[in-house]
Amino acid sequence: PGAARGRPPSARVPLCHQYLPPTATETAARLAALRGAMRARGVDAYVVPATDAHMSEYISERDARLGWVSGFTGSAGTAVVTLHKASLWTDSRYWTQAERQLDCNWELQKTTWIESIGLWILEAVPAGANVSMDPFLFSIDTWSSYSEALHGSGRTLLPMETNLVDQVWTDQRPPPASSEIYSLPAEFTGSSWQEKVTGVRQQMEQHVRSPTAVLLSGLEETAWLFNLRGDDIPYNPVFYSYTLLTSTSIRLFVDGTRLTAEALQSLQEGCPGPLCVELQEYGQVRDHVRDYAQGNVTIWLGTEYTTYGLYGVIPQEKLLEDSYSPVMTAKAVKNAKEQQLLRAAHVRDAVAVIQYLLWLEKMVPQGLVDEFSGARQVDALRRAQEHSRGPSFESISASG
Repeated sequence: PGAARGRPPSARVPLCHQYLPPTATETAARLAALRGAMRARGVDAYVVPATDAHMSEYISERDARLGWVSGFTGSAGTAVVTLHKASLWTDSRYWTQAERQLDCNWELQKTTWIESIGLWILEAVPAGANVSMDPFLFSIDTWSSYSEALHGSGRTLLPMETNLVDQVWTDQRPPPASSEIYSLPAEFTGSSWQEKVTGVRQQMEQHVRSPTAVLLSGLEETAWLFNLRGDDIPYNPVFYSYTLLTSTSIRLFVDGTRLTAEALQSLQEGCPGPLCVELQEYGQVRDHVRDYAQGNVTIWLGTEYTTYGLYGVIPQEKLLEDSYSPVMTAKAVKNAKEQQLLRAAHVRDAVAVIQYLLWLEKMVPQGLVDEFSGARQVDALRRAQEHSRGPSFESISASG
């Protein structure tokens, strides 16, 4: 403080900034922009989760809003920004990482309970304040938990469909995915997509509530149902999509320009008819579901993967809710061919791991390998195996 006394105020470096690790992200300008957007809309606290609109465990760079606003890049966490404070909640796997990535504008909270986030909000903003969240980034259950945490406190939980982080991220935000969406070759599928659709429709008919439609929000649900694959999210062979399947129609909400000619042909072989897939714009799903829900219908969905934003446009009496959709439960049961394919994949992977262990035995005594070069080596050995499409997460090759 004594050294800083003679400087003009603008030249003073906050004490904590002098001790920040080089891995920390400077977030003052980002927070100032976000707070400007909050003030303009009368928002006193804004909650930023680590997930996307499909409740994906892993997300694309375009959806890494938490990482952009805070600098923290772990896969699990929640940020709350008020007009004067910013806090990040994450679990013990990420405490060290968060301490290295957050700058002085942030407080680290070493818990993940929504109750503790709620208590912090009640202390940070006065009664009469608006607490806002993007309803398309929170599951039904998580939204309800926040609602309960704030209930009766005099603070209002305000759904806001304009995402304020996106608004201030502007043109720095990574572009939408543009790579191909392709069909899985028949030798790698347990059954055709037409057989899968027929199976789901049978489940609808046999259900005591006779649902007229199934709404799919989880990215792996649509990918599995239609035997399609993409690479919109690193390490995950999925693509941004929703599906509304009724007893007579199939609507796939996706960027249709990205489908390969073969994928398009596969989906539209049965047109016109009940096994014809109608393509709709990805962004139209909410309006379409809301319009469909006006009729004499019952919509079956899995609450684990459906956001509050979609759920909220369906009248309560027209909902059939399970934790998981009938597609997710069908996908979990592997038929004989799928079991055979899984076993064969594990054998190929075991060969790569054995090769890697042999390589380590030779290299480690020579002092020629570290965790990073080890990860690159095991990735290369796996890539050399037939049918490899890359690892399912960034390789963790060693410990300590």
